[in-house]
Amino acid sequence: MIEGWAAIYIFLLAGFTGYEVISRVPVILHTPLMSGSNFIHGIVLVGAMVALGHATTLGQQLMGFIAVLLAAGNAVGGYVVTERMLEMFKSSKGGKG
Repeated sequence: MIEGWAAIYIFLLAGFTGYEVISRVPVILHTPLMSGSNFIHGIVLVGAMVALGHATTLGQQLMGFIAVLLAAGNAVGGYVVTERMLEMFKSSKGGKG
């Protein structure tokens, strides 16, 4: 089991790494990247819930709770972006003209 400062270090390192990876993706690829990785968001959410379930100290519980919130927001956001992207490609039948 990961203890105290090591867990915080891993959390911060993962956040920094994720930010750096995503910030280097060209703008045109953000939406396809998001829609193609929605299943990963669900896996991250399940992992965060498992980590929260094994938390023993208040600090671990707080970090686990924040991880669950962020993972859930990430999963929902991914599906919202995918839905909006798919709406752009629907043909408009019965429109003006």
